[in-house]
Amino acid sequence: MGLKKEKLSHFRVYWHDIVGGKNPTAVPVANAPGTKKSPTAFGMITMIDDPITEGPELSSKLIGRAQGLYASASLGELGLLMNMNFAFMVGKYNGSTISIMGRNTVFSKVREMPIIGGSGLFRFARGYVQARTHMLNLTNGDASVEYNIYVFHF
Repeated sequence: MGLKKEKLSHFRVYWHDIVGGKNPTAVPVANAPGTKKSPTAFGMITMIDDPITEGPELSSKLIGRAQGLYASASLGELGLLMNMNFAFMVGKYNGSTISIMGRNTVFSKVREMPIIGGSGLFRFARGYVQARTHMLNLTNGDASVEYNIYVFHF
């Protein structure tokens, strides 16, 4: 198959979920009948095209986009099902993606989610990410999250 030796890469990026304002990057697309009454927004599905940056500020260098969706999947806590691709747009990973799918309990200090695949330089990827909230605006829902990525790839 022409694969090189498998290696482990570790790097950090910042994911910015912009819910409020005039140019949101996260948009609710579906709600269950009881979503508005649920303290956890159970049943809400949100599509995302969120910026991924090099540093924690939204103004730092844009290196990619997180595209996919998250859904509120827990009745008892704010627990999201995350299904997204980190699509890289610059540097050595330009044109490559990492696919992440897992459970994200938003108010936990550290959340771990699996990497289930990838493309380009991340073809046959496997690994995990650790997410840590950097900033959360409880008024408008905007958030910045640090993602430490540990990925095996060829």
